[in-house]
Amino acid sequence: MSDSSSSARPRRPLARPGFDPATQPWVVANESLPAVPTSLLTPDSLRGTLSQPSTWTLELSRDNDLRYPGREGTPVPAAVLIPLVTRENGVHIMLTQRAAHLHDHAGQISFPGGRIETSDPTPVAAALREAQEETGLPSNHVEVLGSMPPYLTATGFSIIPVVSLVRPGFHLAPDAFEVAEVFEVPLSFLMDPANHRLYEARLDDGRVRHYYGMPYGKHFIWGATAGMLRNLYHLLRHGFAPS
Repeated sequence: MSDSSSSARPRRPLARPGFDPATQPWVVANESLPAVPTSLLTPDSLRGTLSQPSTWTLELSRDNDLRYPGREGTPVPAAVLIPLVTRENGVHIMLTQRAAHLHDHAGQISFPGGRIETSDPTPVAAALREAQEETGLPSNHVEVLGSMPPYLTATGFSIIPVVSLVRPGFHLAPDAFEVAEVFEVPLSFLMDPANHRLYEARLDDGRVRHYYGMPYGKHFIWGATAGMLRNLYHLLRHGFAPS
């Protein structure tokens, strides 16, 4: 999520987990859930599944109401783009690693996106704008499929995920101030609960925080990004199996 902001906007207190998210105790979060078949992860199948209005009603319960100090109150509206890149060897999800110096979600794996500004006519427009500003992804390569329910984060954002298909042939120009790396992960890997972990972290004040993590190579996808991917899994799962 972009850190770009008006100079007049007050900065909220820094929010850091206070623990190493990748080293906390975890269990595999498959819960006997099946992987989404790869035959249903093609562009045409994704268009069909995600064009059904009922698909967009699911919202999982989470404990992200455990807000960081100073991040209570009304959540900040934000939007992210979930770019499903249609490669020859299958659909991949484009992700970014945020620069380590950023105020919010420093160094974390994220979808391109950020705050919804007053100049943005819609959350979809905000997601497309932020994706282009952060990575250089041109909007004329993006086919928007729909928007998922808002996702509330412990850092005080209410994020609308905008799912899209991305036609290959684009050239990226990442903003070096905000983005340390842009990379892709096979959608089939992320849509298999065998690759989902549920972590438990005990906070200094005695509270317990639960969050999803999805390690992939050198990257550790966790927190809000993993939670939105878990929601996407359930949305696609409901496209081929009963609840």
